[in-house]
Amino acid sequence: MFAFRTTHGPAGRSVELAFTDRLGGVSSAPYDELNLAAEGPDAAEDRAENLRRVLAELAPDAALADLRQVHGREVVTADGPLERATGDGLVTTRTDLVLMVRVADCVPVLLAGGTVVGAAHAGRAGVVAGVVPATVERMRELGATEVVAWIGPHVCGGCYEVPTQMQEEVVAVEPTTLATTTWGTPSLDLGAGVRAQLERLGVEVAEAPEAARCTREAPDLYSHRRDGRGAGRLAGLVRRLP
Repeated sequence: MFAFRTTHGPAGRSVELAFTDRLGGVSSAPYDELNLAAEGPDAAEDRAENLRRVLAELAPDAALADLRQVHGREVVTADGPLERATGDGLVTTRTDLVLMVRVADCVPVLLAGGTVVGAAHAGRAGVVAGVVPATVERMRELGATEVVAWIGPHVCGGCYEVPTQMQEEVVAVEPTTLATTTWGTPSLDLGAGVRAQLERLGVEVAEAPEAARCTREAPDLYSHRRDGRGAGRLAGLVRRLP
């Protein structure tokens, strides 16, 4: 159910966070098993049960805030439960609220700083637009200090092939994304781009290689690059502990 799960921080300011895998759910092929997509051909009742299982395991006492992700830089401040607010970043100071972003190759980023937590969904367009820096900035506006980030499962630079022109456009904005596939064609390393953006802002990036695996290469993770329309969605989830 969880590709990575951890608790971070001192008592009174600790957070719990997790990235899911595709195991432990009820979805049938080709989405088997733990598809957390908000919509799609997979049966709605199966997706709802998958989400119920994840929340029951991670935070049975908490409500949920999630997004209708649009590959932009809009950051939503959640003061209570939210069902698919439009944006690609979420932040809250609440202790009874789980923040969730969904991915299937894009970069999920979970953040914690003092009494503020955040989550961001950073695809190619989101890296260019700066959704992760925008999320950090909103957290700091709310009083976050000593922000720490965890980068979750995403397609690696060795697998994310793109046309040369697209590569050039992204690299012009974020040079650290420049990469080459393992078969020698132009690609982008979105994870490297996100890490560079975080480090420029003075954010500590927690080293968690078991979390930041390549979605295309790992059969226990969902990947749109690998599976196309048959790809489900993973989730990154974070909450402040009471």
